[in-house]
Amino acid sequence: MSGEIKAVTLDIQRLSTEDGPGLRTTVFFKGCNLACAWCHNPESIALKKQVQWLETRCIGCRLCLAVCGREALSMDENGIRRDREKCLLCAACAEACPARAQEIKGTEWELAALVREVLKDRAYFGSEGGVTVSGGEALLQIAFVEKFLAALKKQGVHTAVDTAGLLPRSVLERVLPWTDLILLDLKLMDAVAHKKFTGADNGLILRNAEFLAARRREGGPELWIRTPMIPGATDTAANVAAIGRFIGEKLQNAPARWELCAFNNLCADKYRRLDMDWQYAGVPPLREAEMEALYSVARQSGARPDMVRRSGATRTED
Repeated sequence: MSGEIKAVTLDIQRLSTEDGPGLRTTVFFKGCNLACAWCHNPESIALKKQVQWLETRCIGCRLCLAVCGREALSMDENGIRRDREKCLLCAACAEACPARAQEIKGTEWELAALVREVLKDRAYFGSEGGVTVSGGEALLQIAFVEKFLAALKKQGVHTAVDTAGLLPRSVLERVLPWTDLILLDLKLMDAVAHKKFTGADNGLILRNAEFLAARRREGGPELWIRTPMIPGATDTAANVAAIGRFIGEKLQNAPARWELCAFNNLCADKYRRLDMDWQYAGVPPLREAEMEALYSVARQSGARPDMVRRSGATRTED
């Protein structure tokens, strides 16, 4: 049906255990209004589709070069190179590649089709699982996401929204009737540091956190807080303690969970494939002792100790 609302997604991850309770299907939407220095999904930042070259699949047939009318592709001893200023994202190279080494990042969906796609998985949702919308920032595509969540709730599916919270309150209000759980990132309490590392002030995010906590106390969606533990940025005792005080005092301990998520550098190849630099490429994960110390600070910060969790791999060596 022409004119039907559409959205651009990055990926659909099935059997997820990290984006809410139970087994879930997580739909990652493209587009983000933050510029976090440590972003683990650089392919989710741009709303538009992107194309990346996967060298491990490439068979060197050069068909992609032959079909590119803009001569945006070249090949040297290091493999395929893309001039992104010339590239029109027409995807002719991806269609021509017999080895699927040219991969399109971004899929356009109509609402009914995406609802049908995720409902294929409801057999494993059980009593706790469901569907999570994530990103990027899924709520930048609010017109689609609101209808998507509403359609799932009408089917009896548990829904969750993963958001950074840098949005007008009116946007959050549109999804609350159709959402069982909000996963909200609180990265840094210091406004100057927040802007330095993410490109934006945190005032609106903190106000939205208070709003969501108040709605939770009134019977609204469950609220989980997540804080990435990023070396040299968020992983200080002062920052963790400040977030804990905020949760305890301003949010009145309304969240059911506060999760400290350990940093990893496994996404370095994503940046290379998109011809992007990443300042954390050579940064190792936190040591186990460091992560445990931050977990201890969180449990003594003013947030309810029973809500504090930690996740992600750490390193044990000195």
